[in-house]
Amino acid sequence: MSVNGLIDLSSDTSTRPTQSMYEAMVRAKVGDEQKRADPTVNKLCERVASLLGKEAAVFLPSGVMCNVIGILLQCDRGDVVLTDKTAHVLTMEGGAPAAIGGVMVQSLPGDRGIFSATEVEAAISKSPKKNIARTGLISIEQTSNRGGGSIWPLETIREISKVAADNDVPMHMDGARIMNASVASGLAPRDYAAGFDTVWLDLSKGLGCPVGAVFAGSKNHIEEAWRWKHRLGGAMRQAGVLAAAGLYALDHHVDRLAEDHENARNLVEGLVKVSGVESKWGVPDTNMIFLDVEQSGLDATQWIQALQAKGISVGIESDTELRAVTHLDVTSEDIEALIDAMTEISSDT
Repeated sequence: MSVNGLIDLSSDTSTRPTQSMYEAMVRAKVGDEQKRADPTVNKLCERVASLLGKEAAVFLPSGVMCNVIGILLQCDRGDVVLTDKTAHVLTMEGGAPAAIGGVMVQSLPGDRGIFSATEVEAAISKSPKKNIARTGLISIEQTSNRGGGSIWPLETIREISKVAADNDVPMHMDGARIMNASVASGLAPRDYAAGFDTVWLDLSKGLGCPVGAVFAGSKNHIEEAWRWKHRLGGAMRQAGVLAAAGLYALDHHVDRLAEDHENARNLVEGLVKVSGVESKWGVPDTNMIFLDVEQSGLDATQWIQALQAKGISVGIESDTELRAVTHLDVTSEDIEALIDAMTEISSDT
């Protein structure tokens, strides 16, 4: 339940620190992280680098900054980033690659946010002509947000990585929800990250931290990432109080992601009681459910208003789609409350 008293399934970014996480934050040893003298920040970066199988890592304020830095590190002005048509870096980051780095983003027609090696092969620029934009980077989003929390299959990643290597194009992973993918699939985060030059994971979504993300790559990439961190205003001084939340989450909030996935499945199963509403993609891979309300007699805005009147908040994707995201502040009882509320609303329509 959110601070305003709503059962909040609008996003897993609405999570709040648990009491135990707050206590870990209060106890944190701190220093000036800009001088790399904050011991808790350093410990978090070392741990995430190891988790993702990379040489080094840097703590950043947000996932958007991680994506921007990943692009700026590996692309020249005028280069093209290949990514899915629904990818967060293309649709939800304010045109940052172009605005900050002069880099273009080209969309690929993936399925639920997942494109193929064949599509990458066809899209990579191989022309020697200097008037043709160069492909500077391939980026994927794990899990795919607007693909309904879909998990990129490891075999697909490996096929794309081979195409990228054959064409000397680096790879970047927006790993905002890589831990959801790992828990749901049973594969280690480093397995998913292996084919990527840069990768990051978010702390402020399913892991329940108030702020932050950790960006990882080679030592050379991370040294240059520090330069961009300063340029973009990302230095956070005594950030150990935030890093301590990340360390606590890695110890206590990873395995429990399975509960979020189960709650998401239970929500979909409960939709049989709700007339005219169905899960757009059936049983979810992880913690995201996109609800098609086109046949319900209400549009998405009307559903939002009706649910808020019953103390429940969900997200809106379009006139006919809602999004519900499970997380550590959503219980199985909250899911039942949502199903009951939607059943009542549909029966009154």
